[in-house]
Amino acid sequence: MTAPKPLKLNLKKRLWQHQPLIIVLASGILMGLAPAPLNFWVLAWVALVPLWVLAVKFKSSFKTLLLQGLVWGIGYHGLALSWITGIHPMTWMGVNWWASLAIALFCWFFITLWGAILVALWAGIFGLICRSLPQTSNLRIALSRVLIGTALWCSLESLWSQGPLYWSALSYTQSPFNLSLLHLGQISGPLTVTAAIITVNAWIGEAWINRKTVTRPIYFNRKYLCIAAGTFITLHLIGFTLYNRPLARPSASALKVGIIQGNIPNEIKLYEEGWQRALKNYTEGYQILANRGVDAVLTPEVALPFRWTEPNRIQNTFDRTILAEKVVAWVGALGTQGNHSTNSLFTVMGNGQTLSEYRKVKLVPLGEYIPFERWLGKFMNRLSPLKTNLIAGQSNQTFNTPFGRAIVGICYESAFAEHFRAQAAAGGQFILTASNNAHYSPAMPAQHHAQDVMRAIETDRWAVRATNTGYSGIVDPHGRTRWRSNLNTYELHSDTIYRRSTQTLYVRWGDWLTPLWVVAGLTAWLFNSFKRNRNLLSQN
Repeated sequence: MTAPKPLKLNLKKRLWQHQPLIIVLASGILMGLAPAPLNFWVLAWVALVPLWVLAVKFKSSFKTLLLQGLVWGIGYHGLALSWITGIHPMTWMGVNWWASLAIALFCWFFITLWGAILVALWAGIFGLICRSLPQTSNLRIALSRVLIGTALWCSLESLWSQGPLYWSALSYTQSPFNLSLLHLGQISGPLTVTAAIITVNAWIGEAWINRKTVTRPIYFNRKYLCIAAGTFITLHLIGFTLYNRPLARPSASALKVGIIQGNIPNEIKLYEEGWQRALKNYTEGYQILANRGVDAVLTPEVALPFRWTEPNRIQNTFDRTILAEKVVAWVGALGTQGNHSTNSLFTVMGNGQTLSEYRKVKLVPLGEYIPFERWLGKFMNRLSPLKTNLIAGQSNQTFNTPFGRAIVGICYESAFAEHFRAQAAAGGQFILTASNNAHYSPAMPAQHHAQDVMRAIETDRWAVRATNTGYSGIVDPHGRTRWRSNLNTYELHSDTIYRRSTQTLYVRWGDWLTPLWVVAGLTAWLFNSFKRNRNLLSQN
């Protein structure tokens, strides 16, 4: 039985009215397919085009522009961050199944919405700025819009990177496979890659906006499409030039490191069974790697789930094995700061003494600490497998080792490029990252590895990555993964990395391109506004 004709017409009318939202949602989802683990990175170069066209071409209200940007952001961040639902079920922590589901969905919704707000603000503000520009079709106006749109996005993303929630930046859609393009990060950090993606999308959008349909339909302006293609090729050639530089491997800077992937399930990690298995796996792994002749051994985040204090140390087999084998260990454990705990990485010497401690700076909201604890504390207190009263370390920490200064990132910190840049500028010669991704779905370890690939390229450093359940790995300064572990397996690996003291432009000057983008965009807007006002006065 077919539906009445008026009902079909009403349905078509409603779909037509909501067509822009359907288009931006679909294009946002396309962008969400670009990051790891799916790695359809090429989609990132076209997925923003519909939102650009809607912001520029159609004179929508500010409220409509905000909604369109929000929907695009939900499509992108919602898909890219869907791995966070892997924290469900948390019944092993004593959380009711339905309560666990509610917590997982709340976290997914909140972090998705936070990223989507950035896109909403961009679409709203950019759309309003475009209304103030001359409504003519020429290269100068198109270039002005490209400069302004790119500057605005980079400014907002830079602002978001200063906050507690930051992961799915546009730049990480290119990692770990588009290594040539990622080398632009050596110039001015990950926002250089973001600017490249925005610029190419913008010119494709301008090619559609400025198409001609006088005699027969032409779906794109060929000149602008050539500019988009030329920009895409040029940027990749610049990146390839940086990527193609040979890596020096002087024997004097060689460092043989060992990695232990302990594979301790979160379901038992904080209980007696987990403690015993951790001591067994890390003690045996350390001993095997020491016998292989490594200079140092790296363990994952909170590999030993207790406070690294003198009484706790001397009572466990791991510490006694260090004294016997006399090989440096980088131990992930809980530190102390007053009455609180810290998520720390310790350098333990062969004589058992602790040389240095790094305390995690970027704590996970709702996992390692509770924002607005007064209101959310009782509800969220059981979310994290770690205690929620962890204290963050200072942002200006340095981590000295017997082999020189290291750059350290613990888990979530891999998303914060400035965190690694500052340590490289302070003399860090190689990267150590320690993580525990067992809380989430398998997509998360893949994205986490992709983040570390970017940090290795930007700082021009070798990176050693140890995780509890995967992916552990070795990444060279060109972002090439020399080794990557499997998921949910106990693994040991030894490899040679090389200490480096080079300083990329990004390490030396930080994100210096974004302010230039802002100046260029502001100049373009002021110039066009002045010219528009002058033309209006001359007409009167």
